[in-house]
Amino acid sequence: MPTHIIGAHTVDNGGIHMTALRAGSAGMKALQCFTAIPKFYGDKSTIKPERVGRFRRALDEAGIEPRNVVVHAAYVLSVATAEPDKWVRAAAGLAKEMERSNALGVGAVCFHPGSATDGDPKAAAERVAKAITQALKSVEGPTRLLVENTAGAGKTVGRTAEEVADILRHVPDELRGRTGYGLDTCHLFASGWAIHESAKKQGEILDEWEQTTGERPGFFHLNDSEGAFASNRDRHMLLGDGQIGAEPFRWLLADPRSKGIPLILETPQQNYDITDDDASADPYDLRMMELLTGLLKKGK
Repeated sequence: MPTHIIGAHTVDNGGIHMTALRAGSAGMKALQCFTAIPKFYGDKSTIKPERVGRFRRALDEAGIEPRNVVVHAAYVLSVATAEPDKWVRAAAGLAKEMERSNALGVGAVCFHPGSATDGDPKAAAERVAKAITQALKSVEGPTRLLVENTAGAGKTVGRTAEEVADILRHVPDELRGRTGYGLDTCHLFASGWAIHESAKKQGEILDEWEQTTGERPGFFHLNDSEGAFASNRDRHMLLGDGQIGAEPFRWLLADPRSKGIPLILETPQQNYDITDDDASADPYDLRMMELLTGLLKKGK
């Protein structure tokens, strides 16, 4: 039977393998990490075999299956852009991310589609799909490439289920099984989806995403929101400390769509300056695991 697979985007001080050890120390069974510096395109960054080996051994030690690892692509890979030079480099960065992530053997890469700089979300959806197609064709392997919904600021693409469905619709049928989408709770709330209103309303929202895209999410990012409802502000907080509150996360955990996929905390870390060789769990991650465990028990 599918279970809840909870993890976090842990600090990578000391190397990518340390992210796995820190997640394992918190009792987590999923993980999110970067494979390259997230503020750069990474279109020329490769990953050495010894780094892959260290990471895979750390996953084994932590008890985390590779399929439950999500790599977050660089933030600058705005493949929705209408600027040709920027699109070429962003698409190349996305393809290179898939190369690194497939070498690691992880389950998925998630990415923000970026902004429709020409103000045309339909054309932007085609550009995003073109970049997905190029990335998937560049390398074969187990890793899926998943679109992340956005908080809806400015001209960003991916705020609505229709926009995500439009992107996926333009991916060739033979590659469609290797792509999909995931949902960030802070982004949903900030972009006007009332996941905090009631369990019924939250279920209806997930129904709409599933029916519109034709599939369930491939992951959830579990984040509370500093910004108000429909504020379009992408500011994450610890669960229960923000505008969403803890109870909507109990409703989400009670929904069968939250089972069998990575549930990734992107909430703040207390110890960003942890030493390179310290594999201990972050105190905030332990706090979040205790909260989520309590919500699961309460929901039974």
